[in-house]
Amino acid sequence: MAALMVTMCFIGTAHAGNQAEEALADSVRVLLRQAVSAQIPNVRPFASRNDEAHFYRWRAVMSERIARHTPTDNLRTDLLNAVDYESRRAGLEPALVLGVIDVESRFNPRAASPVGAIGLMQVMPFWTRAIGDGNPRSLYHLRINVRFGCTILRHYLDKENGDLVRALGRYNGSLGKTKYAYSVLRAAQKYR
Repeated sequence: MAALMVTMCFIGTAHAGNQAEEALADSVRVLLRQAVSAQIPNVRPFASRNDEAHFYRWRAVMSERIARHTPTDNLRTDLLNAVDYESRRAGLEPALVLGVIDVESRFNPRAASPVGAIGLMQVMPFWTRAIGDGNPRSLYHLRINVRFGCTILRHYLDKENGDLVRALGRYNGSLGKTKYAYSVLRAAQKYR
């Protein structure tokens, strides 16, 4: 019975917007496909011992901040390693990515929205056809989901010339509305 209760906590719905599939130029599709298909290391390479020490301090602090949402140390470690690596790889602030995850799924890697978005960052399955291997179930894998989410958000930031509010609106399928974007930005403050 206890196992069923824990499972029920992870299989929940999320409230993602209805992001529409957009046509991608072939050059954009190739670059995005390359971004999601590269190897995924457990942790990023560190530039120095100071950089490494800073990462482990950051991970310890963030682990405490998300502990109420994630039941195990291993899950928190995997999640934070992925967020650190993928956000930096995509040129995003880790706090922003944690804000997206907080708002989109409340840190539930099994979240599914009524419109079909999947996982921590609530990625729409059409992205796996457009730039991935075509398998939407892979979006339930924590690291793959964070990679796709960061890659897509970076794409939208570039498309919107750095306008974070508009990029977040595109990400959520609510372009032109600001409620979602400001919810993410408020959530991101908790992770700085």
